[in-house]
Order: sequence, then C-alpha cells, then structure tokens
Amino acid sequence: MALRGVWQLQKLIVSYSDWGGSSRGIRAFMESQLPTFKEKNPQLQVVTELIRGQHPHLKGFYKNKNERVICVKNMSPEDILLYATRLRNALGRKVVKLKTRHVTKHPSMQGTWTTDVKF
Repeated sequence: MALRGVWQLQKLIVSYSDWGGSSRGIRAFMESQLPTFKEKNPQLQVVTELIRGQHPHLKGFYKNKNERVICVKNMSPEDILLYATRLRNALGRKVVKLKTRHVTKHPSMQGTWTTDVKF
C-alpha cells in the first residue's frame, strides 16, 4: 500500500525448492504469474531464491526495516498471487494488541457500561 504516495514494500524474495513436492505450486506461480506481477509492480524488486530441502515462502522487506514471512507450502498459484498482493498492499507495521475491547479518547471515569448491572 502506498503511504503518502510511496509504496512501502521494497523487496520481495520468493524462496522455493526445485525438488520438493510442497514447492509445486510456487514453481507453477513463477512460470505463469510472476512475470506479470513484476510488470505490474515496477517499483518492487522481486528476487527468486533456490533453497533445497525447505518449504517455500514469501519474504517481504519494507521501508521501515520490518519484514514479513509467509509460508506458501502446498498452495495453488492463485493463492500465492493473493498472498504476494497482500504483502505488497501492507504497510509493514507491526500488529499491536489492544489492551481493551474499545478504544476512545475520553475513557469513562465510572467504568464501562454493561448489561449485567447489579443494584
């Protein structure tokens, strides 16, 4: 995704095995859909990496020095394209766990309203 007009994903590494059965889908993805994905995203550096004996994965490097890794073992080429597009569209921020179920600028002084109020 672009933040203020600047794409946040800089580099996408496609790791696969030329021998393993779990890499069958990513090998088909590299033959059929990866060239068009590269053409549609000229701002993105796409690198293929041969790693034998390991499951295939996509690794994205973002401008804010974060990285995300997605395992794509035994997936179809269409699913892998979906995950590559999701990596491209993400901002690269870390997921923050919320401390409460609701977020507000002005929290209640008396407490959160619930339906099981005891009088």
